[in-house]
Amino acid sequence: MDLVVSGVGHAYGALPVLEGIDLHVASGEIVAVLGPSGCGKSTLLGIAGGLIEPGAGAVRLRGEAPPRCLNALTYVFQDFALLPWRDVAANVALPLEHHGLGRAEIARRVDVALERIGLAEFRGAWPRQLSGGMRQRVGIARALVVEPAVLLMDEPLSALDAQTRDLLLEDLIALWRATRFTALYVTHNLAEALRLAHRVVVLSRRPGRVREVVEVPFDPDARGTPEANAALARIQERLWGLIRDEARDAEREILAHDA
Repeated sequence: MDLVVSGVGHAYGALPVLEGIDLHVASGEIVAVLGPSGCGKSTLLGIAGGLIEPGAGAVRLRGEAPPRCLNALTYVFQDFALLPWRDVAANVALPLEHHGLGRAEIARRVDVALERIGLAEFRGAWPRQLSGGMRQRVGIARALVVEPAVLLMDEPLSALDAQTRDLLLEDLIALWRATRFTALYVTHNLAEALRLAHRVVVLSRRPGRVREVVEVPFDPDARGTPEANAALARIQERLWGLIRDEARDAEREILAHDA
């Protein structure tokens, strides 16, 4: 199933945040969204997921949902948002509780989601017993349990240390290799985007507009060779050139506002 964003704009009162956003996420593709602070990345994700009504334009899904899909669009947030009084399996099962599924089907879905993200042996653990990386894996499993058509990922690794982030990036690449999931992935981290994404959408300063869409010429599981690393380094330099000056201006704007 494809996610299509057409002419989306939005403002908070008199403050314009997004303007004329067009993008397309094809089935089985990961599209990353980059841009300076305050350019509307998270607002765009909220509009894509139906949490925010756009001021202009529309978002639609095109094609058939996966056979066992319960929610076409599902979020993975920066904040793990786990319920501390539920163990891992119960946290993962939470989105299934209002779909009228039988116990056997709920158990099957939870088992599959935990296996996919490498947490099967921790199903009975409590959130307080888990590292930050493992808690985020639970959040990803909770998103996968409904077998969504499209994952909406809002800086899901930004709260993690660098080592844990790298491990989770490897896990996400392995998951994509196994399932070919579809995702719109918001991040501020250029290297992270280039590890995962097939294309990178670069937004301008507020109001966010699409400055450029940059193709990444290797599948996520084909990166790591000297040839791929050299090409990705060149793309990262190009991306930084696109956002550097606007990121600096955006930072100054935020500092002036805070002062």
